[in-house]
Amino acid sequence: MLSNKGNRFVLSSFSSVRHGAMMMSTLRKTPLYDMHVELGASTAEFGGWDMPIKYPLGIMKEHLHCRAHAGLFDVSHMVPIKITGKDRAKFIEKVTIVDFQALPEGLGSLSMIPNESGGIIDDCIVTNAGDHIYMVINAGHEDKDIPHIEKYMAEFDGEVALEKVDCGLLALQGPDAAKVLAKFAGDEVTKMGFMTGKPVDVAGVPCFVTRSGYTGEDGYELGIPIDEVQTLAKKLLNEPEVEIIGLGARDSLRLEAGLCLYGNDIDDTTSPSEANLLWTLSKRRRAEAGFVGSERILGEIADKKLVKRKRVGFVGSGPPPRSHDKIYTPEGEEVGVVTSGVYGPSLKKPVGMAYVRKKYMKAGTKLQAEVRGKMRDIEIQKMPFIEPGYYRG
Repeated sequence: MLSNKGNRFVLSSFSSVRHGAMMMSTLRKTPLYDMHVELGASTAEFGGWDMPIKYPLGIMKEHLHCRAHAGLFDVSHMVPIKITGKDRAKFIEKVTIVDFQALPEGLGSLSMIPNESGGIIDDCIVTNAGDHIYMVINAGHEDKDIPHIEKYMAEFDGEVALEKVDCGLLALQGPDAAKVLAKFAGDEVTKMGFMTGKPVDVAGVPCFVTRSGYTGEDGYELGIPIDEVQTLAKKLLNEPEVEIIGLGARDSLRLEAGLCLYGNDIDDTTSPSEANLLWTLSKRRRAEAGFVGSERILGEIADKKLVKRKRVGFVGSGPPPRSHDKIYTPEGEEVGVVTSGVYGPSLKKPVGMAYVRKKYMKAGTKLQAEVRGKMRDIEIQKMPFIEPGYYRG
């Protein structure tokens, strides 16, 4: 049974569910905001947007429904952009660590936008869309990512341009997602590979569809013309397999899947090595270098002693540790800090991420987190915590 205590487990990444009138007037709203209100959503500030955190079904049941069937998420607070021009491949390999040369048309990859000191400005999906590069950056990052990209664009000796894509974004996630989307887009979407993307008509609406997501399940993200978002969302929600899902359950789903939340688990100070994200940096990119922040990033690969901390996953019992809670050895030595923590509905226990000194990063290591003044046992565990449901063909 879902309890109020259970709901508290997954609200740590968001501001208060209730806003003052002044705050509400300054928050941005997605094209689906009125629909969320009609559906009884509780909303909160996230990345400068007034976003749905949960619906009457409740976070726990929303989470489990997505794992079992299909969930629809409004992710229109995220920012899709296009990079165009004949020299776009060379440019994108300057401002991100993606191996764009290795991406055939229609394939995407998780990548990082590093800053000059080798920290992570943002994580993003970079897709080779044929005549342009399609990127989706995080909510509230337009004023950070885009000026950074444009700074290097102004210095770049080549033909390249940036354009924001004015569209709404929906994510359809879960084991039934392919079956549901095929009803509106045909069987071709069921054959799309993981991390591929292409233009697809969905219920007669021209969309850009990628087979990706942020839940650990199979699923899709759809870029949709603004004036068609609500109509298409309601059509998908009319399917019996689909429930509307808020950001609360999205947070617990992504944590069980071992996926980072920018601002919690990675930030401007975190390097890809510290964050255990070096798998996003190919051998060719390491050998050729030339990207922003490469001195620190490649230096930490060459000399592992430079890295003092590592991102790890952990499981626990009792109240889940929260962001900023300190981590100690059983003897009382402080060795790390929690960056994200929730109750994992699929695992029926607390799960989280933390940064700890390297000597304590091994799976099975027993540590303690200070939760509201009390020490709680935790154990380092490999991520993801659940078996991913990504479509592999």
